[in-house]
Amino acid sequence: MMIDTTFDFTSDSPGYWDGFWERRQGLGLGGCDPDSASPTLRRYHYELWSRELPCGRRMELKDAGTHMEWDGRRFSSDSIATSFRYVRNRELLEEVASSVDDYRGFVESFLHSTYTMGGMMIFPRRNGGMNQTRGSMRCISDRWDLTLECIRRHYAGEENPLEECMCRDQWFYDYFVDLKGFVEFFLLQDCVTEDYEEVRIWGNWKEFEDDPMQKDSDGYRDWMNEQLEFVKKRNARISSVL
Repeated sequence: MMIDTTFDFTSDSPGYWDGFWERRQGLGLGGCDPDSASPTLRRYHYELWSRELPCGRRMELKDAGTHMEWDGRRFSSDSIATSFRYVRNRELLEEVASSVDDYRGFVESFLHSTYTMGGMMIFPRRNGGMNQTRGSMRCISDRWDLTLECIRRHYAGEENPLEECMCRDQWFYDYFVDLKGFVEFFLLQDCVTEDYEEVRIWGNWKEFEDDPMQKDSDGYRDWMNEQLEFVKKRNARISSVL
């Protein structure tokens, strides 16, 4: 496999950085989505995940135009790092901006680092699928650690906010048999404890009770660093299997 874990998928996503800081009322937004716009990312998904699944079958992803396909199913890429740069968080983001020397450089560096293979997943592609649901559900708010906690609970038969979404795509989770199979296939070991019993939660969390956005500048920067460290470690794991 020819995968460069340092490759930044925003670099071959046409127009991503054009007018970046003019969008989302100055908070910054890419001109396209690398999950669908980067040809290198699509190729890397084919190469990395086309291998034997824990259930014993072999996944062989193929290009189907707007998505990936295998076993008669459709898949799409999903970035699993987030910086919460939403208008509703402007007050906090302004606090963060005043606490760092170069806020724009801080955000751009985060995006360059997390739009590498260590920050990417695949999920079933459909309306109301995991990619869409975990981002639109306020108690998850695109947080990967909370998404994986829901996946852990799904395999354990426990209630969780994403259960209905996952049950609709049960065939996908059956590929991996259990949480350990899911984690090992996608090289997510740094997200869980060594016994695979618990998910490592980043920052503060109140059991899906409210908006999981960090509430102050220090917490926000710690949250960003936790994600950067995870992506760095996962990139190292990806390199180790190539």
